[in-house]
Amino acid sequence: MTKEYWLDRWIRDEIGFHQHMFNPYLLQYWQTLQLMPGSQVFVPLCGKTHDMIWLRNQGHSVLGVELSTLAIKGFFEENGLPANHDSGEKFDCYTADLIQILHGDFFNLDKRDLEKISAVYDRASLVALPPETRQRYANHMLNILPPAAKILLISFDYPQSEMQGPPFAVSPDEVTALYQNHAEIHLLAQVDVLDENPRFQQRGLSRLQESIFQLTLHRLNESRA
Repeated sequence: MTKEYWLDRWIRDEIGFHQHMFNPYLLQYWQTLQLMPGSQVFVPLCGKTHDMIWLRNQGHSVLGVELSTLAIKGFFEENGLPANHDSGEKFDCYTADLIQILHGDFFNLDKRDLEKISAVYDRASLVALPPETRQRYANHMLNILPPAAKILLISFDYPQSEMQGPPFAVSPDEVTALYQNHAEIHLLAQVDVLDENPRFQQRGLSRLQESIFQLTLHRLNESRA
């Protein structure tokens, strides 16, 4: 899954993953993270999700990272937020009203970029990646997050043989395998959602579940390579 693939999806406006409403699991389960007021939240592969507005409205500052300038500019324009734009060596930075989006590659982030992060909201990042990239993604996330950071993670699970991703099938067992050595993992809910998603029925799925996890990284800043 190349960078060009995702950039082309935005150019062709093939963004079925984009939700026009706030994610209901975010609204229902975010409070389980018990964050302090003013905490900074990281949204990887953020696209132009409106969930960043909801997080800002809860009193958080928000940091996103996104490959597509179309997505970034679309987010600020659609939400009526004139953004300041600064060019940097690794990332261009777009900022408005407590929301900052870095234009560039998630894998170019380092600890300094996320040093103030208290939590991560991952709705459409892990599931956007093919199997061979998910381990690299998780390892990098663990390496750059501060100790004790929390993650609200939403995953899809379905018979992978029935549909070509993205979104890819990521089972609860895989989430456990990716993160268990470095985080406490709590499965908050599993929901059967096939009946609510006719587009996935049309693609041939016989089963579709969404799983919502709360992860809390260990406090010890051990090596996570």
